[in-house]
Amino acid sequence: MQISILQFQTPAKVNIRLKITSRRPDGFHELTSIMVPVDLTDYLEIRPLDENRIEIFSEGYNVPKDESNLVYRAVRSYYDKVGIDKGISIKLTKKIPVAAGLGGGSSDAAAILLMLNRMNSKPIANRELHQLAAQIGADVPFFLYCKPSIASGIGDVIKPLKDWPKFWYIIVTPPINVSTAWVYKNYRLELTRNKDISILNILEQDSFAISRILENDLEQVTSAHFPIIETIKRMLMDTGAEGAIMSGSGPSVFGLFSSERKARSAKDYLLPYQLGELFLAKSWE
Repeated sequence: MQISILQFQTPAKVNIRLKITSRRPDGFHELTSIMVPVDLTDYLEIRPLDENRIEIFSEGYNVPKDESNLVYRAVRSYYDKVGIDKGISIKLTKKIPVAAGLGGGSSDAAAILLMLNRMNSKPIANRELHQLAAQIGADVPFFLYCKPSIASGIGDVIKPLKDWPKFWYIIVTPPINVSTAWVYKNYRLELTRNKDISILNILEQDSFAISRILENDLEQVTSAHFPIIETIKRMLMDTGAEGAIMSGSGPSVFGLFSSERKARSAKDYLLPYQLGELFLAKSWE
């Protein structure tokens, strides 16, 4: 059956915890991270083309339309892997801030891989699709699962978590540009690092204070150059957040709230301060 047009949503993520554990000889950093998808979403529409070309259109946040776009790379990698000689048109409606530590591009790329595999009767097994995702970007494998997970390795080893607590999130993206490569380059790895084994014990408890596991090693780099990171964290805590932390390499900061009412109240309080873009989100289901 020929599929003419497919439309779907792709979620953002937040890093509840991000610990850098080592640096490999190839320059990549190994890490342990707790990642949670949230319902701040992009919208994608894909349509097959008769001609052998990849075309990308976008609305909302501006993104590149060439090989530097993770979606473009996902299509090209999949077609090369399977040996498909087809064209595709992709329309991206970008609602997730770009280069903000929220994984929007990786989420879009993972969704494209899954959808292409479905459209072509799944010629690639899950393990091969995971390997392909890892080659495209560090966060792409996580979005293949799209469940609260512990990511390790360079982000390519994914262990889904059971019974992640239901939180509401206020995400603040300040109007500053932060390069992920710059953050990692300026991060100073200590000689000994906590491998986070104790975190598994905390997560297995029936209940725990989320503040016990909130930590982001990259925050020290970004916040040292952009003090607004600490300002946003402090204001989120003042509005009643259970905890607040930077996501990924930033600049987005988020607070966790135990109820929608508390989260909405916090958003209303923060709006007049014009800290950046504000989003209300809950866990992606």
